[in-house]
Amino acid sequence: MRIIEVIFIGITAIRSNKLRSLLTMLGIIIGIASVLAMIAIGDGAKTLVLDEVERFGGANMFKLYYTPWRRVGNRWRRHRHNEYFRYEDALAIEAECPSVKLVVPRLAQWERMLIQAEGGAETRSGYYGVTPVYTEAMNWNIQTGRFITNEDVANATRVCVLGVDTVKDLFGRDSPLGKEIKISTGQRRERHQRKSERFTVVGTLMPRGHSLRYGYSFDNVIYLPLTTVQQRFTGTDKLEVLDIHAHTIKDVPKAIEEVKTVIRKQHKNHDNFFRLWVMKESMGQLEKISKIIKITLGSIAGFSLLVGGIGIMNMMLVAVNERTREIGLRKAVGAKSRDILLQFLGESVVMCATGGVIGVGLGILAGEGMAILAVKIVKIVPEWPAIISLQWILISVSVAAIIGVSFGVYPAIKASTLPPIETLRKD
Repeated sequence: MRIIEVIFIGITAIRSNKLRSLLTMLGIIIGIASVLAMIAIGDGAKTLVLDEVERFGGANMFKLYYTPWRRVGNRWRRHRHNEYFRYEDALAIEAECPSVKLVVPRLAQWERMLIQAEGGAETRSGYYGVTPVYTEAMNWNIQTGRFITNEDVANATRVCVLGVDTVKDLFGRDSPLGKEIKISTGQRRERHQRKSERFTVVGTLMPRGHSLRYGYSFDNVIYLPLTTVQQRFTGTDKLEVLDIHAHTIKDVPKAIEEVKTVIRKQHKNHDNFFRLWVMKESMGQLEKISKIIKITLGSIAGFSLLVGGIGIMNMMLVAVNERTREIGLRKAVGAKSRDILLQFLGESVVMCATGGVIGVGLGILAGEGMAILAVKIVKIVPEWPAIISLQWILISVSVAAIIGVSFGVYPAIKASTLPPIETLRKD
């Protein structure tokens, strides 16, 4: 009952001085609103990155990149060797590495090649040379038709699978299945260097969206059999990347060692022509960055809340001086020092809690607004989630209440220890 009475007295005090109470609470409101808004955007960005990880194959994936460059000291130097990845390496890894689930060899071309359809429609796009396991590794479904098959890779057939954006650009709402497209490499001004090849469309993929890491759209890419790309475009059996998927995240270290052993076996003990990139390590770095951001934001918000707490203490001290006669009257009619202490302490806590609640509401609105703005700035994502967890809301309100107690104690003690006679004498 006493707690309800204290809360009621605190609310009455706030209502009697609305403008001053609001100005006093601004520090609390701004501090909580700012930290919730920034955490909402930060956690939203983390969600986007984790979604990106899943779209690229999951945390159990690692990559081997072919590179002729080696880091020596602080400089990159060209390392001359004749070794490079071949399709046979991928087959050997699948056969000899028990910790490996899938191997996806890739050849990519991001030069905006000219793609033409029957009837004159054209667009610019890039291609991926892949094998049948690509869709399984990427957890990607076919929309219509089929994907590349083992027979396509074995026979280097001239077939292709299109992303939805390429389908719209070339065929509109018509079905592209069974129709031919012409892929031309080189620039318009370099007609003598242009190479054109015709391919039959055998399938289309479900919409996938943009890649945050690379900035391109999965939906504006043409997918071709790996061997077809080697024969028709690159003219070599070299591979650029091997995407390797372990069975589980725990199997990744063991899978890496197994793969290195196979690569050495395939390339006469050479293992200096590629670089290793591990998705799991990148996720660990993401977690560290996320913690640093939260600590930084928490520190900034802490200063804002500290300033707000000082403002509340100043206002409560002023209130004590203004209400000394009221304090004297209450003591004269039997109020104890404890009652006066709880009265002023309650006012401080109610004020901070009210500021905390308002700050939470503004923080949620600000987070949603910043998420909409982020989509306009970072145009490669259609939606930026603003994630505000209940945990952070409870923490914010609790911190506000703690500040109310901490900075309200001194004014409350001062009010409770005022001599009744002196307070009644004051005009």
